[in-house]
Amino acid sequence: MTTTTRLICALCAYAVLALLATFTLDGMFRNAVWILLLGLTAKTLIAYKAGW
Repeated sequence: MTTTTRLICALCAYAVLALLATFTLDGMFRNAVWILLLGLTAKTLIAYKAGW
């Protein structure tokens, strides 16, 4: 797998998890999951741009 394909797969997985959190969780716990996923997405994009 190329790096770009792995990036797209990771971002799609984060999007699916965010959608599942949206429809299954409520309140502060949902917000915490969104913040966690946002952090993981940022970390993934930074690593991709840095070439790690």
